[in-house]
Amino acid sequence: MANEELSKSTIFPLGEKVEANFIGDAYLQMVFTDATPLHAPIGNVTFAPGARNNWHSHKIGQVLLVTGGEGWYQEEGKPAQLLKTGDVVNIPPHVKHWHGATKDSWFVHLAITPGETDWLEPVDDEWFNKL
Repeated sequence: MANEELSKSTIFPLGEKVEANFIGDAYLQMVFTDATPLHAPIGNVTFAPGARNNWHSHKIGQVLLVTGGEGWYQEEGKPAQLLKTGDVVNIPPHVKHWHGATKDSWFVHLAITPGETDWLEPVDDEWFNKL
């Protein structure tokens, strides 16, 4: 997905570049941070082609709402799932996983993340390049 297409696929600003716990160029724009009543911050995450986050888990779980491009979601011990615009991923508590863009596409999702995130090791290039 070209930059022009990317700009048409999201309604939120690109946000700030994320350095920690990500490989490649990824950006975060918090959309909702109010602690009441939901206690579930919502971030718009934009991944450049090939960008991805580290393996991680969430104490309460997470929901991803894909709003643009194509990306991968993978739980430990399971095959990676190709995600496209309109897909929804419900991630249970304490499930080790990662998500990010495919090699050739930008990827944008809203991440609804109540509770804490436990960041783990990076998804290495050899693993990613097999997808």
